[in-house]
Amino acid sequence: MEIESKALHNRNKVLEAYNNDEQFIHTFFDYRNEQRAYPERLAELSGRPFQRKELASVIRSFMEPFGISQKASEHLEELSEDGVVVIGGQQAGIMTGPLYSVHKAITVILLAEEKRKELGVPVIPVFWVAGEDHDLNEINHVYTESSAGTTKHKYPEKFVLKLMASDATYSHKEMTAFVEDVFRQFGETEHTKLLLEDVVAAVEAEATFTGFFVRLMNGLFQEQGLLFIDSAYKPLREIEKSHFVEFITESEKLATLVFEKETHYSSLGFGRPIEVEQEAAHLFYIHETGRVLLSRKDGVFVNESTGIRFTSEEMLEIANERPWLLSNNVATRPIMQDLVFPVLAFVGGPGEIAYWALLKEAFHLFGIRMPILVPRVSMTFISKRAKQAMEQTSLTLDDVLSGKVEEVREEFIAMLQNKRFENVLAETEMQLKRQYEELAEGASTAMRQLLEKNLKFHEKQLDYLRKKAEEELLIRHETALRKYSILQNEILPEGSLQERIFTPYHFMNEYGPSLVQDLLRQAIKMDGTHQIVYL
Repeated sequence: MEIESKALHNRNKVLEAYNNDEQFIHTFFDYRNEQRAYPERLAELSGRPFQRKELASVIRSFMEPFGISQKASEHLEELSEDGVVVIGGQQAGIMTGPLYSVHKAITVILLAEEKRKELGVPVIPVFWVAGEDHDLNEINHVYTESSAGTTKHKYPEKFVLKLMASDATYSHKEMTAFVEDVFRQFGETEHTKLLLEDVVAAVEAEATFTGFFVRLMNGLFQEQGLLFIDSAYKPLREIEKSHFVEFITESEKLATLVFEKETHYSSLGFGRPIEVEQEAAHLFYIHETGRVLLSRKDGVFVNESTGIRFTSEEMLEIANERPWLLSNNVATRPIMQDLVFPVLAFVGGPGEIAYWALLKEAFHLFGIRMPILVPRVSMTFISKRAKQAMEQTSLTLDDVLSGKVEEVREEFIAMLQNKRFENVLAETEMQLKRQYEELAEGASTAMRQLLEKNLKFHEKQLDYLRKKAEEELLIRHETALRKYSILQNEILPEGSLQERIFTPYHFMNEYGPSLVQDLLRQAIKMDGTHQIVYL
């Protein structure tokens, strides 16, 4: 394994501004992502109250079914005393979801280790699983690679209700069959049997999307003692209930602050990442039909599609007595996370940084500042066959990542074409048209119609010959052309960075189960450059 850093032409306007624009950072964030910000943030956290022992106990009880390593147990002890955390999170995707889930966890771990050494205090890595998310269509699929491109494999079970990922149970039979089919598409290697057994064992041991996700992720990062917590975990709600009370009490002010900030953000050309409404309550209610979003209307909290109506007093009663019936939305989740955890730094992707930018004043409303935001590490894996394909096609990695493969492939095909065959075919087509034009001169209307129909028949036959010649050409040069397909499908699938498409098992199947641990032993840079990993 070798790693090199590459500065990509950043197509994300927000990330570009976050990394380089002083005014943007000052307007939308409390801290710069720089070394000198950490002692200041540490000092801020030291003056804030946290239910440390209760939080450590909740995390321990959540993690026990998945297995707590010695390192994780030590981290829990530190958290219960005076430890601070580096935290990041993701939805509970099948087979860990796309690679960026693993990249995010790697960033959390490496940053926590780095800051522990620099600051001389316990800094603990935490992964916040967004188990309360109910859009199962975002997590119910896996992509595999084929010669024709990428194939999306969607878990077949239907979920009618808006169930949270932590409540959505799957069929063991259906999920096992799904996983086995995905591995068949990966292709058989020396690692396939062991990896498949491990994933199927996780399927059998769990029943929900969140459980399946955490079991696999915990297995990948046990050695580093990465802590996991599910945002939908009922005991966590007991710690959160006083904060739900604050969100309800300050609901109108919170909505106004976020709405005004997004309006300003949009006026600067950064779009509307939340598309917030001024009447938003920024809370969900767990209803018998699933997780439903609440709004404020005439002084009450409502969801009109279900007929839900709660007065402020009723909402406060729910927060105090049944907090598990409440759930955060995209605006309150970061604030809740910061109120519950002593967050030194938050690790996020470009999309997360975009919507966190709307929350500075919302954090201040609750007497806290935003943590330091650190963009997650971004990586592209280059397999041996992809590296060979680049060498054999004389394409550079920059060419591939900039989307030039298809253009070069078409140029290659054009060079291979039989020019004589093409010229004769074109000449035949032209002569045929001229002769039919001569036949049509002076002919009756009926005869001209018949001639036109007959000409189209011959043109269709010539097109058929042209297509067959192209097919024969592609078959004859299939091996050479496959190199372009490998580059396009593996490195830039669906026109996106592979970290947004493929599960890590796609590459573990070729490289081996030690892929993640081997990555953690490398000198991975967290400086905003893209990491190119040669397997």
